[in-house]
Amino acid sequence: MKMESKQKSTIGVIIGNRDFFPDKLVAEARVEMLDLFKILNITPVLLSDADSKLGGVETFAEAQKCAALFREHAEEIDGILVVLPNFGDEKGVAETIKLAGLNVPVLVQGYPDDLGKMDVVNRRDAWCGKISVCNNLYQFGIKYTLTTKHVARPSDESFIADLTKFVAVCRVVKGLRKVRIGAVGARPGAFNTVRYSEKILQRNGISVTTVDLSEILGNANKYTAEDKVVKEKLEKIHAYTNTGLTPPDRLVQIAKLDVALADFMAANYLDASAIQCWTSLQQNYGCNVCTSMSMMSENMLPSACEVDVTGTLSMYAMQLASGSPSALVDWNNNYADDDTKCVLFHCGNWAKSFLPDIMMSTAPILGTSVGTENTYGALDGRTPASPLTYGRISTDDCKGIMKAYVGEGELTNDALNTFGNRAVAQINGLQGLMNYICRNGFEHHVVMNASKTAGILKEAFENYLGWETYEHQ
Repeated sequence: MKMESKQKSTIGVIIGNRDFFPDKLVAEARVEMLDLFKILNITPVLLSDADSKLGGVETFAEAQKCAALFREHAEEIDGILVVLPNFGDEKGVAETIKLAGLNVPVLVQGYPDDLGKMDVVNRRDAWCGKISVCNNLYQFGIKYTLTTKHVARPSDESFIADLTKFVAVCRVVKGLRKVRIGAVGARPGAFNTVRYSEKILQRNGISVTTVDLSEILGNANKYTAEDKVVKEKLEKIHAYTNTGLTPPDRLVQIAKLDVALADFMAANYLDASAIQCWTSLQQNYGCNVCTSMSMMSENMLPSACEVDVTGTLSMYAMQLASGSPSALVDWNNNYADDDTKCVLFHCGNWAKSFLPDIMMSTAPILGTSVGTENTYGALDGRTPASPLTYGRISTDDCKGIMKAYVGEGELTNDALNTFGNRAVAQINGLQGLMNYICRNGFEHHVVMNASKTAGILKEAFENYLGWETYEHQ
């Protein structure tokens, strides 16, 4: 059995019952599920045995009670688990979810029968009942998630994995329906590729707060090296990374900018940001913002470069799915003649989690046009071998829809002699994936996360959010 999750979740629980079948099974299931919830750090919301027969739901009156309980805890409940210790009453389950009106993900579990207990006193028939419940949910227009095995006990490793993934799906759905993103500055003039539809995002519950870069720089310049908040930020920067050869005055500039960005994020209750990271910043302020972006991403406030708003939305989604930081990268280069490998790259703003040998440096590519001395603050580091989930959310203005792709692979330790933030990815069917990205008008940016969460993201995006989603296999 897996260790207790560090991330808490609250799940509404409906235990189905049908009077043709043994009631004792409902009581047993209640105990077994509550024990599992403790292990997985899940807070349950469910009827007590004083509210209904053994705490189950069968009649319309019981459905009303359960729905009322769910509404009382509407702000807390992330998803609903339907438990079928016997056939269950499909109308009772569906009516509860309908009356509750929570619009959250639903997982349907059914218990298996034992061959030696198929008599009237012990048989469950949850195998059949689950089909009936799902049929009714379908009729009611309620979206739901299925377990890997059609029926499985709470102690089954497959169900534990299913429930853990479901909780992650709930986090993604809940988080994306209310996320607030800050767009700092204008997109680079040369990059039409990062254009997006703010209106399509808003129709999907995603809010964007914009601010002119000059306002951020103006606020940063109001601070001095002697200000307490600047000194505190400098201490955090030194604790975060080796600052290398970065001149002290440039470190102060970076710290002042970090303070101004933090003020903007806090004042607008933002969950993520996308920043105009070149070239106005270097020309008018004299440093890179990469270190600040890296620190935010490491602290679960993802930040994307080049005002890639849907890129940082993708970072946030993967962060919700995995519980770990994400990074925005370029699909940058082929890896020699290996058709299954490619180079991932960016100037230097990946979260520290991806860069064990992190060091503050400069951005040589930008330096060719704005002067290398104006690019201090970029981070240098190589990402070692790790699991990989990659993907991207986009707004498709031509179709008026949200769309996405996701997939899994591996980051490798293959030799790579270059600068900046860099990694080598190995992905089965990579050439086909690149074909799909190009054919469907996706951006050159992709998001990576050190996890295996593509299935979670697809379930959240496609089933519950209604976004067109391709999962690469």
